Amino acid sequence: MAEDSPQSVSIVVAVYQNEGSLAQTHREISELFAAKMPEINLEWVFVNDGSTDGSQNELLDIRAKDDRVRVIAFTRNFGQMAAMLAGFNAATGDAIINISADLQDPVELMAEMVERWRQGSEIVVCYRTSRNDPPTARIFSNLAYRLMRMAVPQIPKGGFDYVLMDRVAMDEFNTMDVRHRFFQGDLLWSGRRTSFIPYERRKRTVGRSQYNFGKKLKNFLDAMLDASFLPIRFISLCGVVTFLLGVFYSISIVVAWSFGSTPFEGWAPLMIAVLIIGGLIMLMLGIIGEYVWRINEEVRKRPNYVIRDEF
Repeated sequence: MAEDSPQSVSIVVAVYQNEGSLAQTHREISELFAAKMPEINLEWVFVNDGSTDGSQNELLDIRAKDDRVRVIAFTRNFGQMAAMLAGFNAATGDAIINISADLQDPVELMAEMVERWRQGSEIVVCYRTSRNDPPTARIFSNLAYRLMRMAVPQIPKGGFDYVLMDRVAMDEFNTMDVRHRFFQGDLLWSGRRTSFIPYERRKRTVGRSQYNFGKKLKNFLDAMLDASFLPIRFISLCGVVTFLLGVFYSISIVVAWSFGSTPFEGWAPLMIAVLIIGGLIMLMLGIIGEYVWRINEEVRKRPNYVIRDEF
């Protein structure tokens, strides 16, 4: 539980192709803490996830002006989750705030997040009630989170990655040695005292999103396969339903045959049955393959990221 007078807060920022927004992010948050929470010692942990633009130079410029800033640079792009994990492991604050570097999350909410922490919350989640994204992105996001909530009902409808974690909750999260992490599910799994703050995600004003459909699909699969048994249960249900339909259909064929007739003419019904059952088998094998691949990744025990430099 957080003390009444917290001593330090670490700001963790995963960086990938965010040139042009980093100095502004640093400035806005620093000014907020200086104005509203001057008693807090602020620590910065920027993790450069293999950016190929000018992000690294911008980070080094920030560090040259502010000795509270730490910069971790990966050898290549390992993904947002890997960058977050590196930042969490490096952070030393009594509380840790994770925020994106794209200026779409309102930094002024940090004052309320810290106040909720002071009041006893071990995790403070800022979740998105709406977002200024293209219609196709919103449709995919809404559908994905609807399915994710079947696996982890505690997840807010809009999802989140803007969050404050108490040191105890952070240390607990860091003990999970798992690849292909689902951040939201792992964080809420612990059952720590959690409070929620809704907000509207702002429109991006600098750069463009690097979170493409492939990364969104990967995150969705990680969520469904890491946080629940729903895919396996789906396979079992499909197997039971297909078996029962086969039994009933076989009975109808036997009955029709006993009366000297068959229940259909031609090959169309047979083709439909073969295609449906074949499609289900391929889908089931695909889901099982995803699990086998993840088991293989866990057995190999490769690190989630490789650090080139630390400043």
